[in-house]
Amino acid sequence: MDYQDYKRLFEEILNSDNPAPPYDNPNYLNYTKLNFSRLKRWYKTLQLDEELVREVKNVKAQKWIIITEPWCGDAGASLAFLVKLAEQNPNITYDIQLRDQEPFLIDSYLTNGGKSIPKLVVRDANDNDLFTWGPRPKGAQELVAELKAAEVSHEVLTEQVQNWYNKDKGVELQAEILQLLRAVPSL
Repeated sequence: MDYQDYKRLFEEILNSDNPAPPYDNPNYLNYTKLNFSRLKRWYKTLQLDEELVREVKNVKAQKWIIITEPWCGDAGASLAFLVKLAEQNPNITYDIQLRDQEPFLIDSYLTNGGKSIPKLVVRDANDNDLFTWGPRPKGAQELVAELKAAEVSHEVLTEQVQNWYNKDKGVELQAEILQLLRAVPSL
């Protein structure tokens, strides 16, 4: 699905009188509301790094697969950047796939044995994997590890991580994507 289809999925979930699992759980529904708001805000206000945009525009042919779910807080902060970057070059096609629905692509891209999302899979024109990124920038990942080690509540963890994303403004994510793109031979 593309960005517009993904937004419609959010709207269907949020406007449903009887949302399907896991959205029938008030916590998941609340996460989804927050993430929809964050996604739309980031999509409208994000600033793309000029050096990264130049690198993206040099791509000859790539397929970007973004594995995510509407309830995912990290995706709420990252997905807009990934989509906007892909939109910079018509030689890049992207597809947003849900982690918890077939074809269960996430099973091939586990992070430390877990189905952490969002996950970006970048492939060449022949469907060979060039690189993957995710589920979050290194600084956010380090913060999550630190907070988990301190055994903070889930609410504290999510608030602290969102604060990190708001302060970072996508800078670290973009630097990581730039480094990965540059490592691909002959874009």
